[in-house]
Amino acid sequence: MNDPIVNEVRRVRDAHAARFNYDLDAIFKDLKEQEKRSGRNFVSFGADGNGPASSPETGLETKELLG
Repeated sequence: MNDPIVNEVRRVRDAHAARFNYDLDAIFKDLKEQEKRSGRNFVSFGADGNGPASSPETGLETKELLG
C-alpha cells in the first residue's frame, strides 16, 4: 500500500531523526524542548501507562483529566 500521507510522515520523521544521527536520547530531548517552546499543554501518562499522570501545571488530577 502506498499512502501519500503516511509516506510524508515517514519522510519528515526520518529527516528529523537524521538531524540527530538517529540518537533516540537526542531526538527525545529535542521533542521535549519543542513541547516547552510551544506553550501548549500536553498530557503525560503515568509510569504504569494506564492513564494520565496528575498535572502540576494545571492542577488537574487523573480523574479530572479522564472526566
